[in-house]
Amino acid sequence: MVFNSRLLHLHLSLCPQVLFATDDFFAPAENLIKSDSPSFREHEYTEFGKWMDGWETRRKRIPGHDWCIIKLGIQGIIRGFDVDISYFMGDYAPRMSIQAANLEEDKQPEIPQRGVRMGAAATPEEFEAVAELKSDDWNYLVPMTELKPGKPASSHNYFAVNSQERWSHIRLNIFPDGGIARLRVYGMGQKDWTATDPKEPFDLVAIAHGGTCVGYSNAHFGHPNNMIGVGKARSMADGWETARRLDRPPVLENDENGVLLVPGSEWAVFRLAHPGVITQIEIDTTYFKGNSPDSCKLDGCILTTQEEEDMIKQKWELPGQKWKPLLPVTKLSADESHLFHSLTLELQDVITHARLTITPDGGVSRLRLKGFPSSICLLRPRERPTMRFSVKVGFRANL
Repeated sequence: MVFNSRLLHLHLSLCPQVLFATDDFFAPAENLIKSDSPSFREHEYTEFGKWMDGWETRRKRIPGHDWCIIKLGIQGIIRGFDVDISYFMGDYAPRMSIQAANLEEDKQPEIPQRGVRMGAAATPEEFEAVAELKSDDWNYLVPMTELKPGKPASSHNYFAVNSQERWSHIRLNIFPDGGIARLRVYGMGQKDWTATDPKEPFDLVAIAHGGTCVGYSNAHFGHPNNMIGVGKARSMADGWETARRLDRPPVLENDENGVLLVPGSEWAVFRLAHPGVITQIEIDTTYFKGNSPDSCKLDGCILTTQEEEDMIKQKWELPGQKWKPLLPVTKLSADESHLFHSLTLELQDVITHARLTITPDGGVSRLRLKGFPSSICLLRPRERPTMRFSVKVGFRANL
């Protein structure tokens, strides 16, 4: 299966956090949420045993089973999980289940900081603190299920989730003990818009609020969803970057405004987290020093759910009159954040979708579209996900 929704990215997010684990003897639970793929060091050992790139508990010799609690970096709707047991060929957890809860920030108990963990089990004080979460009673998103090993370097177990509820924490149970290399949580951020200040502008495209990329022309080096991730980019790998266009002229020339005269461009289309009026645009090319775009433009439009689905099938060959300019063709600089006022400040156009076009190619680290949510809502709520979910090998989610 392929998860077209991007992850509640345990990794692009505001620092996902392991709050508790019953045991971290061979390898700490923090490895579960590392952003890179698991690796294997054949001849490396620690003072506690074989070095493993994942979470691995000791062989249990007391009643019970092992489990850990992870606070998601982004609160939102979960569409699926990838429980990766790569390289845990003789010591993977044979069964697992996943529970979830939505906890209010100001009502969470104080749980002791874990620090650097190896060769240790949870203390009585930690058990006492985490008991206040009552995680035994959390909702099951994945019931107890056997894990199946695959190839040593690629052993993924995917689980789809059919839930429209918002979640902030998950509990990963393993039965009774063993190792898991990585846990990926796929889904979409979701903001509680009823609690927002109507006088305060919000980033309407942010992945943390529910924005998502629904189409793009090229993503050779980085997916467009990276641009709407949480916080500032950490490197070029944390942005959208296309391949070099092969139709660029042998010798480049500028027009009278200094914009390159080239035939092609690349684009990405985003569904806003909430329909609204865009008043400020930020296009950040930080880290893209020798590969930033020459120029860009931004357009917006209103689409219903059905129109969006039709456009996805047509690969976004939308009639030109549907798009309205938010930002005209504008020259960009390398490694710099650019702030612009949207044309909609005067036009007061409500939009549901935005299209960023870069010329001729290159990379952008962040896209921010600040504005005010509108009462219009043409995207009907769905009782269940209508998009197919699948995950390709090596896919790196962004929630």
